[in-house]
Amino acid sequence: MHTHDSADQPTMDGHVRIWLRLEGLAALMAGAAIYSRLGGDWIWFLPALLAVDISMVGYFRGPATGAFGYNLFHNWATALAVLGAGLVANEPLIAMVGAVLVAHVGMDRFAGYGLKLPTSFQDTHLGRIGKRRPDTAAAAVALG
Repeated sequence: MHTHDSADQPTMDGHVRIWLRLEGLAALMAGAAIYSRLGGDWIWFLPALLAVDISMVGYFRGPATGAFGYNLFHNWATALAVLGAGLVANEPLIAMVGAVLVAHVGMDRFAGYGLKLPTSFQDTHLGRIGKRRPDTAAAAVALG
């Protein structure tokens, strides 16, 4: 039986975290495969994959601005919309950007990173990350 907080919201246990990480790994692999299938040059894949994190520059203006910029490029909706638009318009470069976004979001989810909350870079929809992260075996993280 899963633990519930005082508001009786469902909580995330270790098994759900494993499934979410496996989903992330699958998306990373799918994004890389689509990028390759579209003719993307592998020499550019890793730099493009890492370039998505430029969206964190907003954190210089504060956590709310940073979270907005980060979340804009680190979610499935943006990634799939760009990929879909590129495929529908038959624009391989746009589709490759979408594939890179899909792969990057997958990579982040596989690593346990979620969408950022406006309170702090460490606060995500998957729970707190970093050194001050609570022990998930002792304290379940409520889904919001």
